[in-house]
Order: sequence, then structure tokens, then C-alpha cells
Amino acid sequence: MTQRRTVRSRLERLAREIAKFGAVGAIGFVVNLAVFNLCIHGLHLAVVRSGVIATVVAIGANYVGNRYWTYRDCDRSRRSRELTLFLLFSGVGLVIENGILALSHYGFGLTSPLADNIAKNVVGLGLGTVFRFWSYRTWVFRAIPAREAVETAESFLAEAPEHAGARR
Repeated sequence: MTQRRTVRSRLERLAREIAKFGAVGAIGFVVNLAVFNLCIHGLHLAVVRSGVIATVVAIGANYVGNRYWTYRDCDRSRRSRELTLFLLFSGVGLVIENGILALSHYGFGLTSPLADNIAKNVVGLGLGTVFRFWSYRTWVFRAIPAREAVETAESFLAEAPEHAGARR
């Protein structure tokens, strides 16, 4: 029975993580879509250039959402490492997303606004999102090891009476 609870607990945690990641991603999707279409139709920039600009803006929004909501309980001790890895894996996702767009637009000659949006914001973003989810949870926003979490909690509890007395 204990093992079943452990598996269920892990699945529930994973489901919450996926839901939060998806909510942040939905906001990133709206940002990406809006900036992409603004760059193409409003600023008349090239398709792939517009895609890259839109993805970079969405990456910024997604970092804030993932760091401070989805993975807020993860290890924060190495912020520069985390940000470097986030940008590296986001860059790979950017190449996936906009590579699909370039292949569709320039390789297959599918140049309508609908085809560009489907290639970038459905196919490319879908594949990029799967890669990003795996890489972020595996490499970027790493959980605090159990031993370290226990030591942190113990040191906090040991210091708590001292801090409580100082406030009075």
C-alpha cells in the first residue's frame, strides 16, 4: 500500500507540474503568437526573423513564470547556472520551433499567413515545448535533494526560537 501511495503521490506531483508548466506556456503562446503576427503584419519583417523575435520575447515571459511559479520550490542556490541552462535549452527550442517554420515557408513553399502560423505556433511550438519541458525539469529547475532539504529545515527550526525571541 505504501508503494502505491508513493507512485500516486509522484503522479499527482507530476500532474501539478505539467498543469503549471502548461499555464505558463499558454501565456508564452499568446505572447509568441501576438509578437509574431505583429512583426509580420505590422512591422513587415521577414517570417523567420519575426519568429525568432517572438520566441525570444516569449522565452523571457516563460522564464519568469517558470522560475517564480512552476518551479518556485526548486534549488535557487545557483541562479547563474540555472539561467545559463534555461537560455541554452530555450535556444534549442527556438531552433526547433523556427526551423520548422523555415522548412515550411522556404523549403515547402507554404507561405500563407495560416501556413506560417501553423508551422511555427502549432507544429514547431509543440515539438519545442516537449523538448523544453523535459530539459527544464531534468537540467534547469532541479529539485533540492532530500538530504539537503532536511538539513535546511533542521537548521531553520534550530534558529527559529532565536529569531522569535529577537522579535519580542
